[in-house]
Amino acid sequence: MSQNMIPLDGEGQKKRVCYFFDSDIGGFHYGPGHPMKPTRIRMCHSLVMNYGLYKKMEIFRAKPATKREMTQFHSDEYVEFLSRITPSNMNSYIKEQHKYNVGDDCPVFDGLFDYCSISAGGSMEGAARLSRDKCDIAVNWAGGLHHAKKSEASGFCYVNDIVLGILELLRYHTRVLYIDIDVHHGDGVEEAFYTTDRVMTVSFHKYGEYFPGTGELRDIGIGKGKYYSLNFPLRDGISDENYKSVFEPVIREVMETYDPSAIVLQCGTDSLSGDKLGCLNLSMRGHANCVKFVKSFNKPLLLLGGGGYTMRNVSRAWAYETGLAAGVELAPEIPVNEYYEYFGPDYELDVRASNTEDMNTPEYLERVKNIVLENLRHLGGPPGIHMTDIPKMPIDDDMDDPDQDEDLIPPDTRRHRRLLDSRIQADGELSDSDDEGEGGRRDHAQHRDRDSEPRSRSSEVDIAGGRRFGIGVGILSSGAAGSTHGAGPSGHTTMVRPVLSGHLPMEVDTPTTTESGPTPIEPVATNGTTDHYSGDKSPKMDDATATSVES
Repeated sequence: MSQNMIPLDGEGQKKRVCYFFDSDIGGFHYGPGHPMKPTRIRMCHSLVMNYGLYKKMEIFRAKPATKREMTQFHSDEYVEFLSRITPSNMNSYIKEQHKYNVGDDCPVFDGLFDYCSISAGGSMEGAARLSRDKCDIAVNWAGGLHHAKKSEASGFCYVNDIVLGILELLRYHTRVLYIDIDVHHGDGVEEAFYTTDRVMTVSFHKYGEYFPGTGELRDIGIGKGKYYSLNFPLRDGISDENYKSVFEPVIREVMETYDPSAIVLQCGTDSLSGDKLGCLNLSMRGHANCVKFVKSFNKPLLLLGGGGYTMRNVSRAWAYETGLAAGVELAPEIPVNEYYEYFGPDYELDVRASNTEDMNTPEYLERVKNIVLENLRHLGGPPGIHMTDIPKMPIDDDMDDPDQDEDLIPPDTRRHRRLLDSRIQADGELSDSDDEGEGGRRDHAQHRDRDSEPRSRSSEVDIAGGRRFGIGVGILSSGAAGSTHGAGPSGHTTMVRPVLSGHLPMEVDTPTTTESGPTPIEPVATNGTTDHYSGDKSPKMDDATATSVES
């Protein structure tokens, strides 16, 4: 086992994990000053790859969702509008923009429909693989866009990939549980299943003068769906301990009462401490404890992204939770990666809670918990569902094993990249010099003096027993000497290990520094108010099979 990954204690049978990532996702941009930055997903993937998690799971590039697949939930007119509008023709769609709530929180940007298709495609294909027992856990951090409605964009979300994924699960599963730990209420998902008992929605969120303004304790569903929508409204600053004290009892009771056959967990990271739009105070491990707890029920699990606007913390949390899904805990020291400078000055995989005051008193949490549990008792057990023949969908053909003829490939023929990315390294198997440094194997080369060191170290400068790298070796190599402008609070003066050279990412998580001081990121108003929105978007997947991602 690599030193970057530590096996989890008490892990029984290892889970089969399918991880979805499309390299195009980081190239979309909501616009200057907008808090939603798809680059965060690429940052997370960079951590996943450099920690070596690709050895523990299958990696897929899902085919984008088609318009037809999106209309399983969204209206035909709305999907057609999303596919047609662009920044160059948006002035011709003024009336439609108002009708579909596109333009402010949900701006029109280049590649909007492609972005939605990638997001939805991963969630739908993850659900399809779970349903066909091709994996135990499916992960799509580009999904989790829980605010989108049937004919309306909302809260940075255009297509509700969560609803589309749940609809795919419902073709095979009698009951599906949806859990939302985003700081904002999962209103789009709740609304979609508000009248049915086949999906139970459970949301833990900030409530009270906060977007989207829904998710009251008394919102429990109607008709056949009565008592199948549970909301746990929270106040500012909840701590790890208090969050765990209500999350675990409620979810445990839900599992016993509802007995779902599959679970969808939306892991919005704007509930972390220090989020630009959030107001809770969870640490990375407090947030990840929800993933670990839900995983312990050994049900088919779809892990999705969601909100999260402090990019360095979003990527930390999702990478750590990917490791938990794969049965390992990632080491605290962040490995060298494309976005290494973002994680300074400590370069550690951790998001710590702050000393902000927790407005959730024990009495308040106990009272709300008792009301939620009382609502559950009205159910009297899981509902009986009569399943009919499973309807045929285009995705069924795509789920046929694309690797069934792999054994027929001549041994001297190069395998397709898709086949290589889908392989999982067995425990005890060594690659990439995993055992280097053990038994005195490291640095056997002899060097008579420092001048004979390899060329790759020519830019190092020894300082206080560590190494500092000169200008031109890291991500910030495009800046002028001595400049601190750009990503990372410490510019080029930080003591770091070698940084992989690469281009400067489009988005910078910290405010830009000028001669007059830092320039703050402008807030995005929500419908004329000062409340800020949770970033979630949902796209859907096309009738295509998963092709593996270029690592």
